[in-house]
Amino acid sequence: MGGEVVNPKSEYVVLRKDQKILDTVPLNDKNFFLYEAKDFSSGFYSFQHFEYQMFFVEPGDSIIFRVNTVDFDESLTYTGKGADKNNLLMELFLINEAENKVVPSWYTLSPKAYESKLDSLKQIRVSLFEDFKDSHDTSDAFEEIVEANINYDYFSKKEMYVTANAANSIRYPDGFFDYRDTIDFGNEELRSYYPYYRFLNRYFDNIVYEKYRSEQDLDKFSYLHNYHKIQTIDSLVTNDSLKNNLLRTFVKHYLINGKDAENERLIKELFLKTNTNSYHHREIEALAEATMRLTPGNTIPNVLLVTTENTMMDLQKLIKKPTVLYFWSAQSMRHYKDIHSKAAELKDKYPEYDFIGINTDTHFKKWRDIVRNAGYNSNLEFQLENIDEAENKLVINTVNKSILVDKNGVILEGNANLFNPKMEELLLGYLNK
Repeated sequence: MGGEVVNPKSEYVVLRKDQKILDTVPLNDKNFFLYEAKDFSSGFYSFQHFEYQMFFVEPGDSIIFRVNTVDFDESLTYTGKGADKNNLLMELFLINEAENKVVPSWYTLSPKAYESKLDSLKQIRVSLFEDFKDSHDTSDAFEEIVEANINYDYFSKKEMYVTANAANSIRYPDGFFDYRDTIDFGNEELRSYYPYYRFLNRYFDNIVYEKYRSEQDLDKFSYLHNYHKIQTIDSLVTNDSLKNNLLRTFVKHYLINGKDAENERLIKELFLKTNTNSYHHREIEALAEATMRLTPGNTIPNVLLVTTENTMMDLQKLIKKPTVLYFWSAQSMRHYKDIHSKAAELKDKYPEYDFIGINTDTHFKKWRDIVRNAGYNSNLEFQLENIDEAENKLVINTVNKSILVDKNGVILEGNANLFNPKMEELLLGYLNK
């Protein structure tokens, strides 16, 4: 196994099997890597170089990757023995990505009309696979994988329709939910495969909502939703690894978006009782400790920042008025330009706030040059001094994360987003309090 990374963002790639790291493989001076495995068992593996993609391997396969980080998924191709199978899976992945841009426009259709459109999409995939089998020898294991890909993406789109219409009184036709009777809640081979994993998450959100819909609207980040979701997954999922990963994934999302420290503590305790993975326990306990400190009413954790003059400053001492902290990296030019433009736009509308940009890179000179060349206000631009410590304390889990504090550094919103349409409503609302 080997490959080429065009426009690499680091000096290595990471190979995994079932979320466990097999090896961290260095790139050579021509951006190629090579990994020799003594014994590859059949199943899914993953390749990561900032972005992530899965591939399927059977004994005897020898796969060569080629990927351009500028357009990761669309550029990823395979050659060598076993390549055709993975190119087919990649084609199905890209078909699904394209469909997901169109399908939401169908959510206003009747269930019967929506189902008819999904059936047409599914038939395109089925025909593609039939053509593939006509020209390739395929194993039973691979055929099961492709059929799962087709079916669970189809099932997912039905669950997406149900979620989109959760607030509407819709009468579903007979047979619309027949697929729910065929769900495998413990498939060992599929447990890390995204069409299956993604479907299960959407399915659980919908059936859990039925338990509390008389009490409140659908809110995937509410305590009630997550309480019921933990119990439902614990009772239905039969594969321990799959159960642990599902619980870990959505509890992380809940904690990151949490606004009530006591509810976060209760969800964490319920998680610890139902998840049996000790590594997950340590991870979630550390995350919960950090996110609870970022709930409204707490003073923002102090971290050291670096100025453009290469001096140190405490974050807490920097805050003199209501402030929005936002984060950016030089690794994404488009993002850092967009987020600075958005911050400038909001600053014009709400001059009562400071908007402070915090860089999450480690290269001081490169960061300072960007600030100076772009004409950003150096008094409002800083770099994290200790990246790992600061990312943990501030739970910087996404490039669009921002934190809103009052003039005393007390947190108002611990997980906001400058690009969220409701951001202006938040800013105005806190000014009027």
